[in-house]
Amino acid sequence: MDRRPIGIFDSGFGGLTVARALIDLCPGEHVVYVGDTARYPYGPRPAAEVATFSRDITRHLVEREGVKLVVIACNTATAVALDELVELAVPFGVPVVGVIEPGLRAAAKASSSGRVGVIGTVGTIASGAYPAALGRLGLDVELACLACPGFVEFVERGETVTDQVHVLAERLLAPMRQQQVDTLLLGCTHYPFLARTISDVMGRDVVLVSSADETAFDVRMVLGSSDLAGDPGRGGTARFLSSGDLDSFTRLGRKLLGPELESAEPLVLAPPAR
Repeated sequence: MDRRPIGIFDSGFGGLTVARALIDLCPGEHVVYVGDTARYPYGPRPAAEVATFSRDITRHLVEREGVKLVVIACNTATAVALDELVELAVPFGVPVVGVIEPGLRAAAKASSSGRVGVIGTVGTIASGAYPAALGRLGLDVELACLACPGFVEFVERGETVTDQVHVLAERLLAPMRQQQVDTLLLGCTHYPFLARTISDVMGRDVVLVSSADETAFDVRMVLGSSDLAGDPGRGGTARFLSSGDLDSFTRLGRKLLGPELESAEPLVLAPPAR
């Protein structure tokens, strides 16, 4: 049994959807979650900057936290930095799992018409990561991609069911409704917190797919196939680190995740190597 923790990171609170799914699916695993709230959102930032942030956090998780596996619980970071982070972690024997391919596989499976939509941040959609993943996976679906700037900011403020976010959703999702998709992949880990609003706007006939559960299943598969799984007979623990205000992170994080988030610790990154 490998009792080392699993490292999870995101620009803020969105990755808590992945943490929640993983804690529920693998209760014997220890988890270390990093929310980079001092630098969120990642979506509008240049890809090179997001890649730098992602490298710094992954290095912290691998070298200082001693994690056995890294989950990039951020679609933007997965889109721009997955290959680089995999390479960074190779010398430590640490697998890296992103959120894009698990979500896309689930959406393709859920669609009956083969018309799948994906919504994400500006950075994720502009990267072309989803069409590229579609080609790699060889999935027979027609994919429509749409950026939804502003959604992340509402979640980070805890405003998930307000009139304002509903008005924004109606405006942003109008082009996707015209595509007549039957399945919509929430291509940002923040978006499941807006699922009620998004469903109301898209209509009840459109199936919403979150990558969080599928990513957790991928993590469990990787753990089992590489003898990294913890002891299912012993309860795991969860630690939470934030680069921003700890009180705010704890207060909103507990509301979004649940009682496991009792407190947060400061994220202190080592200076980059010269």
